[in-house]
Amino acid sequence: MKSLPRILGLLSLVVLASCAPANSDLSSGSNDSSDSDVTISFIHWRGEDKEAFDSLINEFEDANPGISVDMNIYPSDQYQSQAQTLVRDGSTGDVFTSFPGAQFDALNKIGAFADLSDEPFLDHFEDSLIEAGQKDGVQYALPYQLVFNQPVYNVDIFEELGLDIPRDWDSFLEVCQTLLDNGYIPIAFPGADIGPGQLMNSMVMNNAPDEDIFEKLQAGEVKATDEWWVKTLTQFKELEDLGYFQEDSLGTQHPAAISLVAQEKAAMLATGSYAMAGLLEQTEDLNLQLLAPITVDESDATYEGIHTTTFMLGVNSQSEHPEEAKAFIEFLSEKGPASEYANATGQHLTVKELDYETDELRDTADWMDKNTRFQPRFLITNADVEQALISSIQDVIAGTDPEDAAASAQGIIDQHID
Repeated sequence: MKSLPRILGLLSLVVLASCAPANSDLSSGSNDSSDSDVTISFIHWRGEDKEAFDSLINEFEDANPGISVDMNIYPSDQYQSQAQTLVRDGSTGDVFTSFPGAQFDALNKIGAFADLSDEPFLDHFEDSLIEAGQKDGVQYALPYQLVFNQPVYNVDIFEELGLDIPRDWDSFLEVCQTLLDNGYIPIAFPGADIGPGQLMNSMVMNNAPDEDIFEKLQAGEVKATDEWWVKTLTQFKELEDLGYFQEDSLGTQHPAAISLVAQEKAAMLATGSYAMAGLLEQTEDLNLQLLAPITVDESDATYEGIHTTTFMLGVNSQSEHPEEAKAFIEFLSEKGPASEYANATGQHLTVKELDYETDELRDTADWMDKNTRFQPRFLITNADVEQALISSIQDVIAGTDPEDAAASAQGIIDQHID
């Protein structure tokens, strides 16, 4: 990538990139074989990947007859709140996953991660894409997924209406108005869960191109009441006031927003590339691509979009079977298994030279070469600060004046100045 995450030492807040079903607590069907010498525990939050991992676990166990893998999957919100407890004593999660940012930081502080710095399988990964798993020069975790946290759009609808990809804010609004005039919801916005925290990334990326902006916010060097955040809130309010979100957007959760796009009632989905697989499960012939709203004049734009490296694989420092755990991560990082996982789940990965076979992965692979910025929200290290900013977005969509919403957010931030 032309622009890569400068996050070594900047650890940040958890995102809901994509979520497991809220009622899931799923176990792999391929575990605990009676003749196995060692059983390792593998825990994560991606319930939608269960089938793919079941297949890979079977392959791993066939290639490693002395090891079986017991996989348990938790809802993402449960995993966020309980991961430290789950891995603390080493009885669960020989291999475990972490969101980048705040969760990685918290797990690292309790010494949950084994040092992977000298493992030969690091060579399987793109060096520039695994920095989110580093701290003080040590590689503690290996980000596996590369996602683009910016709106997905229906290419056929855009072509039907003769719409070009907008290159500035005015043209983005023009595209939205044309969609609305032709009976489409311009943007399906899941305001009840992940929408505000996802769309804020591409909305703020050029309003505040300084990649240290949230570090400075938490240090008291800039404020949410400054022009960069008030402008961002003003533009969110503009989208709402002009009718470019669906009705009751703040009551809409991600699955419902996905359905609006899958049914071709809405032209854009305000989340990210990780939603493409879910869209295609509902309507397999959708032609999908990615775009990021450019909130400034084209000549003033620094970034084209947003990327995140996440689903970070780690080995539990308290594991009784660290070598077997490392063997499983090594297997997942090999080209064949990694390509299988990528194509089965619709995820770009941080592993080198993969064979992307699905249309959605091939069609969006060009984003790996664009000037994208690491997800800004992941560079917020304080959960209260992050929630204050997200709440200010929800407030303006609900009708609050942007300056008032920014002042309210800053009042909370002032209580948590680092």
